[in-house]
Amino acid sequence: MKLSRKILSITLLSGLLFSSSCSDMLDVEPTSIISNASFWKTEDDANGALAGMYVKLRNEAQLNLFQLGEGRSETMEWGRLVGTLDYDRLYLNTLDATFAGPSWIGFYSTVNAANLIIKYVPNITFRTEAAKNTVLAQAYTMRAYMYFVMVRSWGDVPLRTEPTEGYSAETTSLGRAPKEQVFQLIKEDLEKALQLFPSNAFHNGRNTWSKASANALKADVYLWTAKRLNGGQADFTTALQACNEVQTADVELLPNFANVFAYTNKANKEILMAVRFQQLESNNNYFENMYIPASLVPATTDQATKDVIGVPGGNIVWTPSPLVRNQFTPDDQRRNASFLEIYTTNASGQRSYFGSIAVKGKGMVEGGVRNFKDDVVLYRYADVLLLKAEAKNALGQDPAPEINQVRQRAYGANFAQHTFVSGTKAQNDEAILKERLLELAFEGKRWWDLVRFGKAFELVPSLQNRQGQEHLLLFPISSYILSLEPQVQQNPGYN
Repeated sequence: MKLSRKILSITLLSGLLFSSSCSDMLDVEPTSIISNASFWKTEDDANGALAGMYVKLRNEAQLNLFQLGEGRSETMEWGRLVGTLDYDRLYLNTLDATFAGPSWIGFYSTVNAANLIIKYVPNITFRTEAAKNTVLAQAYTMRAYMYFVMVRSWGDVPLRTEPTEGYSAETTSLGRAPKEQVFQLIKEDLEKALQLFPSNAFHNGRNTWSKASANALKADVYLWTAKRLNGGQADFTTALQACNEVQTADVELLPNFANVFAYTNKANKEILMAVRFQQLESNNNYFENMYIPASLVPATTDQATKDVIGVPGGNIVWTPSPLVRNQFTPDDQRRNASFLEIYTTNASGQRSYFGSIAVKGKGMVEGGVRNFKDDVVLYRYADVLLLKAEAKNALGQDPAPEINQVRQRAYGANFAQHTFVSGTKAQNDEAILKERLLELAFEGKRWWDLVRFGKAFELVPSLQNRQGQEHLLLFPISSYILSLEPQVQQNPGYN
């Protein structure tokens, strides 16, 4: 109970303090029943603040990370069976300031929680220095991850490295820092984190940042800057080294692909970092939008399909698109563990396609109700293997060993027919990008993969006739944010 009160207090504190930075309408300092002076005293205080930071991450993982990381790609159809909630504007790439997709408010709230830890924890006495360093390492990694999400989504963003503690126009109303400066902070934070983590051990069910997951993030960051910011060979080399570091931790590919995502198998050895969702602790996550309610299950669907569906639930706003479904071969075990095609049968026995649902996040059933409480995976080992293949290919090395590790699991006894043999750099990149689609579909990765590989305008249907409109690779900034932060200017092309 004591720790729970600490979590609630610091969550309220960081939220209240950050909210003051979202408005310059009042020139008075906000008041709060919680003060920093009274809070940051003990190791329990620090751990409560850390837990509160992860609550904020969960708020963003519930929906926003998927919308930013995959919603604008070709993986989903919108509103085939029911309404769209305007999410079709992501897939159609018709965003503007009035419907801009997720805002950055929650991400900055999480940054603020990390900033508070970074500022106050060094002055707290812990039982061991390793325990203190682990807390600080997680805060630095979280701040790096938040800025990595934001800089890929909006480009230049305000750079806040100090906690918001009361209103001050000089510190809370900021313009946008150049993306190069943002990436400099991301890389510096990751180096600090990696120096602070005392070991490669995983803690708390692999749902907090660790040295291994920080290295996975580092590989992701350096591949992005290598390709998008002209980081070149040096950044590819750093990305490869980070992947190698991940492989020194307690990680492996699970033999069965579906088991990676099973609700009863959270924190398995393939997971590097996942956002924890639990019954009675959190709301449903985005997989709720990919499953089918009882009212829509056709009566003429075959029993085998109904058995896979089990207890229906969700609201099926998004359905896996044929552009994804048709790329899986029947002998790929990832196919049936990623989505389910539903057919109806008429009186003469003819089958007709009805729709599809994603089954990576089926959640759990309690009291006859399906709840979507699967963890949202941020990094897992298969992802890192493919990041390593990407870095190796860019450096002129053979990416086949890593690609084939992933394929061996996917095809099992039929692997020989799908063995990858290295070709040209361009051919290898094409194979890696496709393998990432098959392996990571619906995990919030695809849009950023397409942008990193320079393939968004080629592979996303709504962008294929819009080459040259580079502003579409970023999200617009909502009119709400623009009204709150007067020094922030809209992304070019969305004015």
